[in-house]
Amino acid sequence: MEDERSLSWRSQLQAQSRVVSRQQARDAGWPEGTIDGRLRSGTWQWLGRGAYATFTGDLSREARLWAAVLWAGPGAVLSHETAAEIHGLTDKPGAQIHVTVPAKRRPGQRQKIRGVVIHRSRCLVPEWQPPWRLPRTSVEDTVLDLVAKARTFDDAYGWISKAVGRRLTSPQRLNDALARRPRIRWRTWIAAALTDAAEGVHSPLERNYVNGVERAHGLPTARRQAKRRHGSGTRYLDNLYEQQGLCVELDGQAAHPAEGRWRDTRRDNANRVQGTETLRYGWPDVTENRCRTAAEIGAVLRRRGWTGTLRPCGPGCPAAGQAPAPGPTATPGPNAASPWPNAATAGPNAASPWPNAATAGPNAANADG
Repeated sequence: MEDERSLSWRSQLQAQSRVVSRQQARDAGWPEGTIDGRLRSGTWQWLGRGAYATFTGDLSREARLWAAVLWAGPGAVLSHETAAEIHGLTDKPGAQIHVTVPAKRRPGQRQKIRGVVIHRSRCLVPEWQPPWRLPRTSVEDTVLDLVAKARTFDDAYGWISKAVGRRLTSPQRLNDALARRPRIRWRTWIAAALTDAAEGVHSPLERNYVNGVERAHGLPTARRQAKRRHGSGTRYLDNLYEQQGLCVELDGQAAHPAEGRWRDTRRDNANRVQGTETLRYGWPDVTENRCRTAAEIGAVLRRRGWTGTLRPCGPGCPAAGQAPAPGPTATPGPNAASPWPNAATAGPNAASPWPNAATAGPNAANADG
């Protein structure tokens, strides 16, 4: 058939992983009877209402994504975890394909397609794409969609920090996208988190440190992601108190592989050569043991010339005054005030001050949904 050999049709097939809609085939000159004949003969595969694979055999991942979008119909775009996959926000495909459609449309009401989740939105703004490219939400809208459905705010901040850390967007662009949404869960928290992200706070673990340890206890403000020349290379330090020559590094994994431990040791040794002492902390140190951590850091800073005074994060906080003596782990007092904006008062063993948050695990920074 001449139409199948046409440049436009062949280009469309190639761009869409050889998956097309019925309307696209008709626009290319395929008669209804010929389309139905291809389907009956098995030359084409039926993938869902009005979506066909123009080949036999298994579908690639991209072909499945095209099938979901074409099945969902006009205005449909990939969103949430699936858009994150396309944008490079996550490194592995999800089990389900997420598609968002305008609120007035209801695809799947009569017939569902297995493995496809439909979302409806009143403020859907697809990211512009060249013709025949997979339609998807923008990076900024994808991040906000994932933030809105996150189980905890630590998970939510993981999406923000990953998007900014991978240089897929900026805190300012995320703020602009946030302003365009009339309603969104955790708006005040998101705005504060974007400010932290702009200052170099690149993970939920780092944000817990900044708010729960440093700010809550009156420690001086460290320089985030401080650039340091070490030999012939450049390294970035999580939190550098330059005047006092103290570096606070945060380790998100429960246990580092041997290679990671040696890399940390080499960095700590390089800091020592330059006169900088290094303290390392993990999740428990910046959550349930944050008061003890603040006391330890305060003691080192004072020995190195800091003249400030630690303040308690709330009644019963043991951090003020001097570092606690070795012994049982110190915990916040029963009425310790949370340093996070608009947060409920922290309990004696509060592991995370985020709203409705479960205790954060050692890998909470990897919020791949």
